[in-house]
Amino acid sequence: MSELSLKEVQKRFGSLEVIRGVNLQIRSGELVVFVGPSGCGKSTLLRMIAGLEEISGGHVSIGGEVVNDIPPSLRGIAMVFQSYALYPHMTVYDNMAFGLRNIRMPKAEIETRVSRAAEILQIQPLLDRLPRALSGGQRQRVAIGRAIVRDPQVFLFDEPLSNLDAALRVQTRIEIARLHNTLKATMIYVTHDQVEAMTLADRIVVLNSGQIEQVGTPLELYDKPQNMFVAGFIGSPRMNFIPAQLRLGGAAGMQAELPGGGVLDVPHGFAPGSITLGIRPEHLHVASPSEALLTGTVEIVEQLGEYALVHARMGDSQLVAKVDRELTPAIVGPIHLGFDYRQTHLFNEAGAVLSATGMSAWPS
Repeated sequence: MSELSLKEVQKRFGSLEVIRGVNLQIRSGELVVFVGPSGCGKSTLLRMIAGLEEISGGHVSIGGEVVNDIPPSLRGIAMVFQSYALYPHMTVYDNMAFGLRNIRMPKAEIETRVSRAAEILQIQPLLDRLPRALSGGQRQRVAIGRAIVRDPQVFLFDEPLSNLDAALRVQTRIEIARLHNTLKATMIYVTHDQVEAMTLADRIVVLNSGQIEQVGTPLELYDKPQNMFVAGFIGSPRMNFIPAQLRLGGAAGMQAELPGGGVLDVPHGFAPGSITLGIRPEHLHVASPSEALLTGTVEIVEQLGEYALVHARMGDSQLVAKVDRELTPAIVGPIHLGFDYRQTHLFNEAGAVLSATGMSAWPS
């Protein structure tokens, strides 16, 4: 079994604590993505799992064995870095076989493992080439192949697509997803790109300032964020945040008073006061002035073919609406927007989700 467990894991550099008591269980065969802004601790946490950073506190277990004091080479892990780190004077075959030769694996076994990895990654025709004769995507596949031949318990990917252009990022991302489906191996993947996280992960771990904000499937984090940080980080374009005031009244028992005078009925069960209303761009729609809940001034319209993104200013708030391209305003000017209250999220002044029903979005 290749399950992985982190219990109260900490990392300190002198008095600076960069990983703050992280607890996480990763199941055998699961692909888990660590995501968060630069400096949140995701790569440091990955390096601690690999044994490349000393653990200041807590325990890391792989396959049920605590590995805090076990050197990286004996932890049963293989790591793929942002940099390909291929030996320029060695062929693709020799790059993939190098680590196995160092542990004196029999030649026949090396050939079997390299051939299998090359077949999985579809790089058999490249085995006799030097790295300088490969494209960026091909070099990254060789780096992944070097990890596969070790037959590790856990694969660790540290932003492996950052050096690729946009088209190659998409292609290689799909190849990594296929690789996981083929190998059924435990994988931990670090990225700052939430699109990569959403498309690859069985579960996503959202990190912020050395702490876990939320763990869940991509759709759980998208539909039911536990706080404003997760709500704003997951999703592209990001969720709109609108200041509002909760007060008693209305048919449902409570109302949210929005900037510009719009009023939204919400279920009873909240305390009156200042809140933030979250609504994703795709849940906003162009409305008539009489039906609108929000009114803003259009600043920019991005035509993206299938749809358009309308960027509008509403007081101190910036709004983005994802709308039918045929409905976008032709020039800068006023825009009236409506939305379904069941698609909204309410957050308190500390940024935590509010709900009268135990859900972060109203039930349909």
